[in-house]
Amino acid sequence: MKGGNITRLRGGYLSIALVVLMFTTILLWAWDKKSIAGFLSLTREQYMIPVSVGVSNSSPTSTKPKNEVVKSEDKMKERSTNTDEKEKPRESSHYSDADSSSKPTPELKENEDGVILSPSSKVCNYAKGRWVEDNKRPWYSGFGCKQWLSIMWACRLTKRKDFSYEGYRWQPENCYMPEFERSSFLRRMQNKTLAFIGDSLGRQQFQSLMCMLTGGEESPEVEDVGREYGLAKAPGALRPDGWVYRFPNTNTTILYYWSASLSDLVPLNRTDPSTDIAMHLDQPPAFMRKFFHQFHVLVLNTGHHWNRGKLKANRWVMYVDGKPAEEKKPLDMGNAKNLTVYSIARWIDSQLPLHPHNLKVFFRTISPRHFFNGDWNTGGSCDNMIPMSGGSEVVQDGSSDIVVESALKGTKVKILDITAISQLRDEGHVSRYTRRAILNTSDCLHWCLPGIPDTWNELLIAQI
Repeated sequence: MKGGNITRLRGGYLSIALVVLMFTTILLWAWDKKSIAGFLSLTREQYMIPVSVGVSNSSPTSTKPKNEVVKSEDKMKERSTNTDEKEKPRESSHYSDADSSSKPTPELKENEDGVILSPSSKVCNYAKGRWVEDNKRPWYSGFGCKQWLSIMWACRLTKRKDFSYEGYRWQPENCYMPEFERSSFLRRMQNKTLAFIGDSLGRQQFQSLMCMLTGGEESPEVEDVGREYGLAKAPGALRPDGWVYRFPNTNTTILYYWSASLSDLVPLNRTDPSTDIAMHLDQPPAFMRKFFHQFHVLVLNTGHHWNRGKLKANRWVMYVDGKPAEEKKPLDMGNAKNLTVYSIARWIDSQLPLHPHNLKVFFRTISPRHFFNGDWNTGGSCDNMIPMSGGSEVVQDGSSDIVVESALKGTKVKILDITAISQLRDEGHVSRYTRRAILNTSDCLHWCLPGIPDTWNELLIAQI
């Protein structure tokens, strides 16, 4: 009896122990599972890639599940809040604060030239975009800038009444164009020379830049240094072959040299004032060859002098390889121009590696004419005064100046493409308000200043 009781007692203790052990195991397992779940949730919160705030709340990939996990533990909530705050700057840099579901604003990226691009753009095309109104324009007064601006292009001093063409700026589609600031530009061009070489449209761009850099105000401190480049007015000449001015505070030099064809012009008989002049299509102007090493930025242009009338008036005779080019048959003017543009582009490309100043060369595309119902000498006019009545946007990718665009391919010469954007601005020409006392004539080639050439310079400055 006694032995059986002991056995039963031990069996009872054993059963109780097993039950206690089982409950203890269950409690430990439950606690451990909760702890592990909390740890896993916390770990997931720390390393989860945040869902963009641009995703709609109704989306299957919304952030709602993440918020439920955060509510499960107070400690995790604090930790998760800190994590979200760290991620907010990244989210807000992609999307508008006003509308989290709106279309994302693309990030800006900088290319090797320092030009800011959108992520979808491999190359910044400044010539693709639109004209927009801007009450900050113009950069200088059309009543002033008499120190630099030719009176024939100062439309504010004529009888013209509408000047709405002054109040627009060009907005490129796929790149950021910084706003012009004259002191900033002069600092960037400290101890440097910017040269324009080309025809009267190049001269307009030069005068525009001088007005922009001085605000159109009298600037007696700016020095005339034309004699350093041999550009003094010759006896009996209407004007010198160019102008050169220097801003002494930054030692910045701005130069213009007249070369309508970008060909080397050599008198056939230097002792005869009425001699014909050899126009060497395959040689750059002697002035450019001589001073090329002194330039830091060079802007070239040609176009409107390539016609028989201009050649005859100037007594220019076309030469190629040192010989007259038209002994057997007349040379097509388009082919002659193409030959010159290609030749000068290749010559510059061969010289750039030898240049000690990291020279940047731009070839500006042709400035469009807007003569309607005739030409300059047959009653043609450009009377439209309504800005961009033919449209305000350029959507094409390539240049409208195929000659220049083709000639620059494969070279380090950059294109300054102004043709298509200027084509939209026929209201900006001098028009009938030319100061020449000739009845029924209009200047639908040159531009009023302030005006469209100011934008050409903004495009240039953005790319320097």
